[in-house]
Amino acid sequence: MPKYHFTKEDFRVFDIDGLEPRMDALKETIRPKLENLGEYFSEYLTTLTGDEHFAHVAKHARRKVNPPDDTWVSFSTNPRGYKMMPHFQIGLFGDHAFCMYGVIYESPEKQQVADKWLDMIEEMRSMPNNYVISLDHMKPEKTAIKDMSYDDFESALTRLKDVKKGEFLIGKMYLPSNPVLETDDIFLKELETVMTELLKLY
Repeated sequence: MPKYHFTKEDFRVFDIDGLEPRMDALKETIRPKLENLGEYFSEYLTTLTGDEHFAHVAKHARRKVNPPDDTWVSFSTNPRGYKMMPHFQIGLFGDHAFCMYGVIYESPEKQQVADKWLDMIEEMRSMPNNYVISLDHMKPEKTAIKDMSYDDFESALTRLKDVKKGEFLIGKMYLPSNPVLETDDIFLKELETVMTELLKLY
């Protein structure tokens, strides 16, 4: 059984109706991989950044009715949580997996981060053109960097700074058919490459 990479069976978990049945399947098939990825990449990111990183696997504990549409493991330098600061994420929706770095609306650091990244738009635009941007971590929609102008980046980062619900995450997404999801070794090497690329925003 794969220890790290996501399979087509994992993506099909999000087709299961009902909170309890979907959560049972998620806990059985996906969560062990997220925990393994958490262990592997908390160590990797600690080495990469020089700052100790901690893994936070999504528990979906507050859900009482609606089943989750995605799940993830996030990494931050705070052992108690990740939402309050910029962080790395690995996870999946029903139609794609992702590896991203960014900041979400709960973070009190949003304005400082936005100011820093507004000065780095050209560096973001020079990232591989198959990288994508998400402006809402709860929705699957992402926009390819190659389809965004300088003004699009500036507008998105200004929104991050000025709008309470503003978010900005950047990274890569993988359809279930992507060859990087075929083996653990290939998937781990791919994620290492992406995190190293995203480090310029850290």
